[in-house]
Amino acid sequence: MTGRNGRPKVGILSDKVLQRHRLQSAAGKFGLDVSFSGDPERLLGYPDFPEADLWLVTLADEVDHPALFDHLLEQAQGPVLFGLDLAPRPGSTDYFRWERRLLGKLEQQLGPLEELESESNLQALANTVATPAGVPPSPRWLVPATPGSLAEEVWVLGASLGGPAAVKAFLDHLPPGLPVAFLYAQHIDGNFTEVLARVLGRHSHYTLRAAEEGYRLKNGDVVLIPVEREWKLDETGALTELNHPWPGPYGPSIDQVLLNAADHFGNRCHAILFSGMGNDGAIAAPMLKAYGSRIWVQESRSCGNSSMPESVAATGCVSFCGTPEELARELVKTIEESCLLKSRQKRDSA
Repeated sequence: MTGRNGRPKVGILSDKVLQRHRLQSAAGKFGLDVSFSGDPERLLGYPDFPEADLWLVTLADEVDHPALFDHLLEQAQGPVLFGLDLAPRPGSTDYFRWERRLLGKLEQQLGPLEELESESNLQALANTVATPAGVPPSPRWLVPATPGSLAEEVWVLGASLGGPAAVKAFLDHLPPGLPVAFLYAQHIDGNFTEVLARVLGRHSHYTLRAAEEGYRLKNGDVVLIPVEREWKLDETGALTELNHPWPGPYGPSIDQVLLNAADHFGNRCHAILFSGMGNDGAIAAPMLKAYGSRIWVQESRSCGNSSMPESVAATGCVSFCGTPEELARELVKTIEESCLLKSRQKRDSA
């Protein structure tokens, strides 16, 4: 039983309008079709029982609906999940944690739900031609970073479905020499990381490399974070692999990458969330904002899937939203303004 997009169908049953709305919103974010959403009376009045692979049921008092349970258990062709937690206020950290718990329950019944990039999509991206005319010149007030110099500022690039194309466009529109390093956290099948590295490293001025034990981030790096196990930065800023998987449903966990990077870099760690399903990044964003970090997102119309950047934007922590090309221009402008400010401060203190 699948919907029009080939994805599973769910039925939503609740006597609370707000709960139905939030369950329906979450189901859509996870790529599910909703075949029914209503209260018990509406379902009992249906001439034909709606088809669904899974039913989500939340009632204020289940004792008040004895006829419903017999009807539901007799007619439902898929499993029924009772007693789901009430959804907190959207945009809050509790809400995104609620979504994660719901996703876990859905995947226990329906299998993995997040769509990942296919190898064919990555190969097609490898054949695209760069647009060097769109690359801005190096900032006027910036002395290019010395090759091999350690990075004092890092930007975490987080993405899922549609991310490789967006991140490639972003990197292709950056000039060389910016004094910054990137940590790239992409939800992807671990078998495709070599293809991804080849695709993103083809045209950009920035060096794409896999994370290595003991490596310290250098200006111009784009370090691809591995999928299987968690990585962090030690007290010296060196990358180190931990002996356990990433927390959460997918690897790498963008939330955890953000937190681990911010533990070392503090307010010199920033984030850009690109196209993707789900809400990864939304839990860590307020914590980084409290550090004084910048949180940017890709605008929805340019995304292959806009759920991830929209979830982060819903936290109220985002200070800039744009296409990959606009994000690149804004980064160049931000770095130039920072360099100009430092130059003035140095001149004033002389």
